[in-house]
Amino acid sequence: MAKKEQSYGEAMRELQDIMHRIENEELDVDVLLEEVKRAATLIKFCKDKLQKTNVEIQKILDKIE
Repeated sequence: MAKKEQSYGEAMRELQDIMHRIENEELDVDVLLEEVKRAATLIKFCKDKLQKTNVEIQKILDKIE
């Protein structure tokens, strides 16, 4: 069964959860590195999604001008 791609909203919620745990010192030092790596992956995913969306919107706007 194919894994459903994570949505931008889901990624942002997960990133916010990680940031909350880091800011509130809820993470054990042993878990911190893995959470920071996951946060970096989520940030890249969100950035890429925003860039792709921007390109698609620009294409649509260019067509109606």
